[in-house]
Amino acid sequence: MCYIECLEKVTDYINESAYAYMAVSGENFVKSAWNGFLLNVKHIMKFSFANLIARVFIFLGKVGITVGNVFSLLFIMKTIVKVETSSIFGPCIVVGLFTYFTATVFLGLFDTAVLSMMTSLAIDMDMNGTPKFGPPTFHDSVK
Repeated sequence: MCYIECLEKVTDYINESAYAYMAVSGENFVKSAWNGFLLNVKHIMKFSFANLIARVFIFLGKVGITVGNVFSLLFIMKTIVKVETSSIFGPCIVVGLFTYFTATVFLGLFDTAVLSMMTSLAIDMDMNGTPKFGPPTFHDSVK
């Protein structure tokens, strides 16, 4: 099962790379998958660092949204509605789990956006030597 899960993660990453490369270049899927893979290998440190930073912010976002929603529940139950319960843990756990899974779905788009921006930047750097397209503030922050 470990090998199959590893193969699945690699396949999913290659698919995401192929879709990002296909969106920029307009090539077919197989050619985009190969070129996206080569692009990731060529710029492996940039892609790895961007993915690490994205995962940290996604995790912090999930935790922050979940904690904020649970505290909102506590505030509403104690001050506005004034509900008397024998234990507050049940509603907090239900709201926390539902919020975490919802935040996971919505913040998963951020990971795809980071991969797409890094693909565009890497293609731009390969074509022009230094980044030419895009806003100057983006290029300053990359430096």
